[in-house]
Formats: sequence, C-alpha cells, structure tokens
Amino acid sequence: MDALDQVVKLKMKRAKRFLEKREPKLNENNKNAMLIKGGNANATVMQILKDVCALKKPYGILYKKKNITRSFEDQTSLEFFSKKSDCSLLIFGSYKKQRLNNLVIGRMCDYHVLDLIELGIENFVSLKDIKNSKCSEGTKPMLIFASGDSDVTEDPRRLKSLLIDFFRGPTVSNICLAGLEYVLHFTALNGKIYFQNYKLLPLLDLVLRRTHLALDDLYKLSMKMPKAFKRHSCKFLDISPMVGVYIPSP
Repeated sequence: MDALDQVVKLKMKRAKRFLEKREPKLNENNKNAMLIKGGNANATVMQILKDVCALKKPYGILYKKKNITRSFEDQTSLEFFSKKSDCSLLIFGSYKKQRLNNLVIGRMCDYHVLDLIELGIENFVSLKDIKNSKCSEGTKPMLIFASGDSDVTEDPRRLKSLLIDFFRGPTVSNICLAGLEYVLHFTALNGKIYFQNYKLLPLLDLVLRRTHLALDDLYKLSMKMPKAFKRHSCKFLDISPMVGVYIPSP
C-alpha cells in the first residue's frame, strides 16, 4: 500500500509541474512555433517548413504527417495542436489549384487564434542550395523592414508585428553585436513581400493573399502587460508601420 501511494504521489507531482509550466507568468517562456504540413503540400512547401524549423531550433516543432485543415474556415485543429504542443506561433503549408505553394503564418493568444496571414510563394532558394548554410541554435538575427508609401496599411503593420514575434528568438540578458551572424530583410512593395538575407538564410518572394486579423479590442488585450513587468530593453528604430530596424540588445 505504501508503494502504491508513492507511485500516485509521483504522478501527481509530474502533473503539477506540467501545469505549472503552462500557467501565465510574469516573464513568459520562449515562444515555440509549430510547422504543419497540409494535406497536399508539395516538395517546395515542405522544404520551406524544414528550413524555418532549422532556424527556429530548439523552439520549432515540425509536424511531418499530413493534416487536412482549412485554417481560415475552421481553426479548431490549429488550436488543438497549439495546446497539445504548447506553441503560440505557427506556419501551415499547403498546395492547392486555387492557391499554389501556400503558407499561412499565425499566432495564438491563450491557445486561440489571434492573427492569420496567408502568403503565396513565388520564388524560393533553400538553405541546402547555399554553401556553409549552418546556423547556431538560438542565434538572434537583426530584423530590417522596408516598404513603399502605398504599402502602409493595416495588413503590412500586423504582418511586421507577426514576423518580429516569429523571428526575434529567445530573450537574453545580453548579446554581442560583434558576433551577429545574419540579418533578415523584409520589403513590402506592390502587394508582395521580399524576404532576403545577408548571409545564409533562405530567399523568399511572397505575395499577400488572405488575412484573418484580431479585432482591435482583442489585439490590445493580448498586448496588455502586468504593471510589475519590466520590459527587456531592445533597440527598435520604427520609421513607419512597415519600415524599421529591430536589433536585439541587452
């Protein structure tokens, strides 16, 4: 009987630790990203998911099995995967006749879909096609954003916020700028998004398709911070809604 009690207590402690990890915290855990393969994902889409997963390590989870889901019509499966894997960021890749080489990038709030933005792939150069394309785990990039005057609308604004959320990496107390390994450059021009790099990252030309954005009230609520929270300092030179430079710093 004593042995049985010990086994039960061990399971209870494990469950308690599991729940404690997912409780709201003053300083949240690093944001994990799930990369989901759609039912008809082709080789191009799969390679993009693999490359992004490699960049997100150790905070990326690649779902290799096919998942039949319509992210804009029914989000229950995305929310299920988010809660199961404790991920607040996602990329869903698919291929259809109506939408060739399709990516849906999104984020969650309390395991519910907050923003979804659909992007079409027009040009792609993979990591495997670039020599010496190795990147250290947890490396923080510099993010640069630029746009034309006609592209300053709500969709690019929210996409910029989502991309910063996705690629900013873990929060650290200090960083050596002399050891900066790569730079991500995003340009919004004439309804297209050009994803370029200055060292080793994949090259992507994307076109903006559909969006599912949170209402202003919900979006502001998701951004609300506790009074006791001390924001980690960073340098962000914001010139316009889709123009700016994000430099992770101590």
